[in-house]
Amino acid sequence: MGLIGAVLVARVPTGEIYSPKLKQQYPNRDWILTRILWLDGIEAHNKNTKARYIYIHGAPDEATMGVPSSKGCIRLRNQDIIELFERVKIGEDVVIMKP
Repeated sequence: MGLIGAVLVARVPTGEIYSPKLKQQYPNRDWILTRILWLDGIEAHNKNTKARYIYIHGAPDEATMGVPSSKGCIRLRNQDIIELFERVKIGEDVVIMKP
């Protein structure tokens, strides 16, 4: 599986590893790192999450967590997305709850 900090664009690894220098080079990039859980919504208002490219994915370590700041995704620390990715099997339900 991919490296911690591996950059993904359109669900494909770019071959880059995230770094502050890379962030300076691409300041407006939406950083999707390490792993992606690409979900289908089951509620009527969220059935199109797959079509909207809504993910649970890794984010830069310096990213603020727990506050909305992405384009609808749920961002996790890279180690956390690795652990979640290893636990969730294809076809399993994932329930997202507010803390």
